[in-house]
Amino acid sequence: MLISSSKLLKNAKQNHYAFPHFNFWDSNSIRAEIMAAEELKLPVILAWAQKHSPEIGIEDALALGKYYGNKANVPVVLHLDHGVDVDTVEYGVTHGFTSVMIDASDKDFNENVRETKIIGSYAHERGIVVEAEIGHVGTNSTKDGSMYTEVAAAQEFARLTNVDSLAVSIGTSHGVYKQGTPKLSFSRLAELEKAVPIPLVLHGGSSSGDENLARAAKQGITKVNIYTDLANAALNATQKNSFLSEPDMAFAQRKAVKDLAEHYYKVFGTVNYQYTI
Repeated sequence: MLISSSKLLKNAKQNHYAFPHFNFWDSNSIRAEIMAAEELKLPVILAWAQKHSPEIGIEDALALGKYYGNKANVPVVLHLDHGVDVDTVEYGVTHGFTSVMIDASDKDFNENVRETKIIGSYAHERGIVVEAEIGHVGTNSTKDGSMYTEVAAAQEFARLTNVDSLAVSIGTSHGVYKQGTPKLSFSRLAELEKAVPIPLVLHGGSSSGDENLARAAKQGITKVNIYTDLANAALNATQKNSFLSEPDMAFAQRKAVKDLAEHYYKVFGTVNYQYTI
């Protein structure tokens, strides 16, 4: 069954844990992620990112998300991740995503606010929650990982845009870290959590370290995005074994993704969430 993320993230904020957000890239990965959630009897946030359009287009992602999401035995949030243009995000709103992200974080503050307000108005009129980002999360090619989100700017951004959740930067980056586990700024997270009343989100969770992520969840992060670790788990399962058939290989990939997804549920404290299916 497909649901909104609104109550999930508010509950996480109130009770100091986080939900994992799992990107999917094909039917195998989405099945594995749902299997993990069903095993633990927990809701799951499944996401398609616009940057993955060359591998899986938005129509195919919606078809997979709605099909597997509606047949799942747990609540499923179908999220559009890192929508970088207004048209794509509006299409996602009207065609079945239950949560969307408009990412104008690479633009200046005023333009970020302007684009976010457009999506906020469009989505809220249709009952869809909106995530945005301020303080650009780095990539593995940046020298220092990322820039920290400024507290005053985040507070003003939340006030002006009326978004439902906000992705902030405290030291994580997208992709694989080249110099080991990053050092996160928990002092900046504490300032942001105190100043910004809406749920905070952390991108670039892969390989950020279980201790870092568990602490972030306890200190105000309500959702952590995971993609690279899952994709690498599937790849490693393929490379370290030999298979007699493609279905055998696909099964090994699903198991690797499922096991890692379950691990992150435990790291983030999501297992403390109680609900009735």
